Amino acid sequence: MASQSPFENDCREIHGMCDEPCRLSRLLAHRSSSERQQIKVTYRAMFGEDLVGRLRNTLLPDQDNELCNLLYLWMLDPAERDAIMARDAIESGLTGYRALVEIFTRRKQEQLFFTKQAYLGRFKKNMEQDMVTEPSHPSRPYQRLLVALAASHKSHHDEPSWHIAKCDARRLYDAKKGGTGSVDEATILEMFSKRSIPQVRLAFSSYKHIYGHDYTKLLQKSMQRPESNKRLVTRAILGSDDVGMDKIKLAFKSNFGRNLGDFIHESLPQSDYRDFLWMWQGGQ
Repeated sequence: MASQSPFENDCREIHGMCDEPCRLSRLLAHRSSSERQQIKVTYRAMFGEDLVGRLRNTLLPDQDNELCNLLYLWMLDPAERDAIMARDAIESGLTGYRALVEIFTRRKQEQLFFTKQAYLGRFKKNMEQDMVTEPSHPSRPYQRLLVALAASHKSHHDEPSWHIAKCDARRLYDAKKGGTGSVDEATILEMFSKRSIPQVRLAFSSYKHIYGHDYTKLLQKSMQRPESNKRLVTRAILGSDDVGMDKIKLAFKSNFGRNLGDFIHESLPQSDYRDFLWMWQGGQ
């Protein structure tokens, strides 16, 4: 007799509660990416049905329920998830462009390939073409940055060079506008289009080492846009699979000066959605 999967009991519970997002969240919020994948495989073996498809049919009709949407995205493969988030970001216009920048900067080239394939399969459109055909406007720096990022991912595979990083750091320093501390956009866009993401990171690191302050802080101030707390934390959740919770918490505190758990409790109203976030980041 075949050995029992450790996830069979979970799958039986899920099968009986697919239309109960609160109970589902308690079962799935703390699951790792590999555990969720094994749950999907076990569910199909037991019930002959795709779990993600079942969740789509039972959860997504309630479009106004944020927890339902989050649970559905949580159970998708990363490429499918990024494709949906990219489409939502493109349709959101200016407010969604930061999400697209995050997808391009945190994913490796092979991961982006699968995201683009998933986007084409799901929406019958080319993701990069959708990005660049949005109406351009001088107040939309993210669109120009995305075009540069797309070019960078296509053409660069070399190992990062400290020599190039030091030269780029000097260019960044010289390009600050008139000593005002603001960023020269043309220099940034040229660098992102001609350098790989690891090379750009090395340039920023070199800049901090040589000039004693963090250029990325200057970038953040120059390109900052208001964004809802829910969007911010949701992307932190969905982008955490290949990073790990400990690193997510450290990065969140480094970037925003607050503990992630405290931010969730203080910034979001009491709801099932907030409860999911709390369980996801390690709360009880």
